[in-house]
Amino acid sequence: MSERANFKNTLGIILATAGSAVGLGNVWRFPYIAGENGGASYIIIYIICVLLLGIPCMVSEFIIGRHSASNTARAYNKMGNRWWGIVGLLSVATGFLITCYYVIVSGWCFQYMYATVAGELNGNADYYIQYFSDFSSNPWKPVVCAIAFMAVTHIVIIHGIRGGIERASKVLMPALFVLLLVIVVSSCMLPGASKGIEFLLLPDFSKINANVFLDAMGQSFYSLSIGMGCICTYASYFSRRTNLSRSAIQISVIDCFVAILAGLMIFPAAFSVGVQPDSGPSLIYITLPNVFQQAFAAVPFIGKVVSFAFYALMSLAALTSLISLHEVSTAFFQEELKISRRTSALIVSCGTGFIGIFCSLSLGGVDWLTFNGMTLFDIFDFVTGQIFLPIVGFFASLFIGWYVPKSVVRDEFTNWGTLKGSLFGLFLFCVRFICPLGILAVFVNQLLS
Repeated sequence: MSERANFKNTLGIILATAGSAVGLGNVWRFPYIAGENGGASYIIIYIICVLLLGIPCMVSEFIIGRHSASNTARAYNKMGNRWWGIVGLLSVATGFLITCYYVIVSGWCFQYMYATVAGELNGNADYYIQYFSDFSSNPWKPVVCAIAFMAVTHIVIIHGIRGGIERASKVLMPALFVLLLVIVVSSCMLPGASKGIEFLLLPDFSKINANVFLDAMGQSFYSLSIGMGCICTYASYFSRRTNLSRSAIQISVIDCFVAILAGLMIFPAAFSVGVQPDSGPSLIYITLPNVFQQAFAAVPFIGKVVSFAFYALMSLAALTSLISLHEVSTAFFQEELKISRRTSALIVSCGTGFIGIFCSLSLGGVDWLTFNGMTLFDIFDFVTGQIFLPIVGFFASLFIGWYVPKSVVRDEFTNWGTLKGSLFGLFLFCVRFICPLGILAVFVNQLLS
């Protein structure tokens, strides 16, 4: 087999890995979770969870990926044994299954970009509810959008690490930031926007309870792409000179920054037109089109531009994450089946796309795709997000914290003694105790909720 590819430079590593972490979890999930948990007070707890849970877990996956220089499944096998290899296989399976339904949600962004240009997003609140329901349950429109989204992802993947993923990340991530800042400025200039800014930045500690801590831990895990195989796979392309702890901190800072900006994008506009911050998952596809229309009623053209820019931003965020999810399975098939990258990518694109069609159709009320009141789409989301991700994260922490020799972990953390590694003791304590206990608490809470 030819020499394993790697990223060209540190900027490529940071942008590609940050692109994996920055996705719909930041732009879509974070704002409505923050809205349901009190805004600023939740953000403070979220940042603490990122520091104590997210960064140590990310560094753990970095160590596993770089040390093994293999796909995620083989990485655990090489550093451990065939039993630990099951954890790696579960991580790859998780990434594959998430791709199946994530591409459907990503495709919705394409539809809303088109709908904005076509003038279809024009009506009252009830209209937007019906519009989303009609589109998401349509037997072919979401499928066409998902196929288009997968085609773009596939093109990036087949061009490899430097020519595809790294090059795309250097364009997509800056574009995402620019769009985000433009919409934040537009949102914050609306009448009454100051209430939304206060909600996001002035903490109300009376809102804090055990559920807020658990939601923040779960969101930090989801948002940073821990347990999906993305971080571990990307780390397998890192050079021996990459500072793992510093990279994890930089990526986490970017991730938190984007999440807070997403809140500044949504809440000032929502408060401006009297929309509640705890509107839930419908905030993006039902509430916001109404917000954009009302907020820019005096200048409809500006409203359309902002709305289009927002869904373009959503598309970019979804694309950077989908690329990393696709790469997890692509690397696995390429190395385990010893086939070309193009063939491996084709298997993943066709396989996840085919299963994704059934996930989409299940939202259209197809009876045989509904089980115990849950659609196939909901089942994939529940199984991966609330069962597989916590399990992989839990065992990854135990793997690095207790199974892999401490000397190996220290060598990777300090780049074989070339870095000071002054935080190594804190990292090891977190990965041995805080991470497993925190993940276990989130896992139990999700199953009982």
